[in-house]
Amino acid sequence: MQVVMVVGIVVVVCLVALAICGLHWYLWRRLVRDTTARGSAARYLGTAVLVAGPVLLIGAFVAERAGLAFLLIQLIAWPGYMWGALLVYLVLWLLAAEPVRPLLRWWLSRGDDAAERAEPTPVAANAVPGPSAPAEPPAPVSRRLFVSRVVGGAAGLAAVTTVGYGTYGVLAGPRVKRLAVPLANLPRAAHGYRIAVVSDIHLGPILGRGFAERVVETINGTQPDLIAVVGDLVDGSVEHLRSAVEPLSRLRARHGAYFVTGNHEYFSGAEQWIDHVQELGLRLLANSRTELPHFDLAGVNDVQGERIGQGPDFAAALADRDLARTAVLLAHQPVQIHDAVEYGVDLQLSGHTHGGQIWPGNLVAGLANPTVAGLERYGDTQLYVTRGAGAWGPPVRVGAPSDITVIELASARA
Repeated sequence: MQVVMVVGIVVVVCLVALAICGLHWYLWRRLVRDTTARGSAARYLGTAVLVAGPVLLIGAFVAERAGLAFLLIQLIAWPGYMWGALLVYLVLWLLAAEPVRPLLRWWLSRGDDAAERAEPTPVAANAVPGPSAPAEPPAPVSRRLFVSRVVGGAAGLAAVTTVGYGTYGVLAGPRVKRLAVPLANLPRAAHGYRIAVVSDIHLGPILGRGFAERVVETINGTQPDLIAVVGDLVDGSVEHLRSAVEPLSRLRARHGAYFVTGNHEYFSGAEQWIDHVQELGLRLLANSRTELPHFDLAGVNDVQGERIGQGPDFAAALADRDLARTAVLLAHQPVQIHDAVEYGVDLQLSGHTHGGQIWPGNLVAGLANPTVAGLERYGDTQLYVTRGAGAWGPPVRVGAPSDITVIELASARA
């Protein structure tokens, strides 16, 4: 069995490597070979960039696991991850421009044909040449080269603009989204109860203490009754990120802040983080629940915890509860909704998907998650998926703006 798994991993790695090589070859062909002269400095520079980019991208993924100094991890992460985002949109814009190339060459050829049909200027037989012959004009740029430069330049500008806009959206911090969710069993006294839902902050080598301070300020500004931190808080060890997460100790809500693990906690030393978030004042819901004045709040571990024997346990969190009371469940991944339905949960709050983060990532996320973003109903259970506050990998979001959602519970009896 282990041999099969190893072979499968090797095959996947090889396929990913081939895909990365193929995409970079396409970029080299369109942006370097087709737009520069052989042996020119521009060709050497373009080739160097397209070699360094993937090296830095791979380095950004493995730097933390390699045990490098945190400053070095940061120096690699910024250019590496940003290249990953730029790669996506360079490829997409160039592919979108492929049909334009032949049309532009055809349109330019019409001008050439018109010039050839024009009558030549007559020259008098007894014309006396001037004192000196004019210098020959430089050789004209070929139509193919001109089209390649125009299309490549436009695609490059569009890609840089897209990534720049997406980066600004992340670094500026998440916006507040408000949503009323009616719950049939919620008592009238709990009508209007506000839960600030935040997920996928991803504090790490790129999003650090300053970003955490903006998130905390935004959450506290909503004056929630309860704060739900639904996993993927960090990308890195407690040792490296102790200062970055410190602002979370200033989260304030009438009934406190609660935390459940996401898959990235299990990539970053989950046991250490579970202890540390509690030191910061967050209350851990690890396959457990607490009875609040008007409803039960439960939380389950992320499915990634199964690797170390700490997977989700819905029975531990939800069995033997009073079914007449409303149950709100914190579960990082939307796929956990099916167990939530089985245990009679009224509302599940999740994250994980980032709403796709980088278009067309939403299409990929939709293949693996029942809901990518927003509120949907599954039987008698409602599922709300936030797009998250931060970003994983490149600090870029396109078509999936970050958010902190204030869920306002609504009683049908009010």
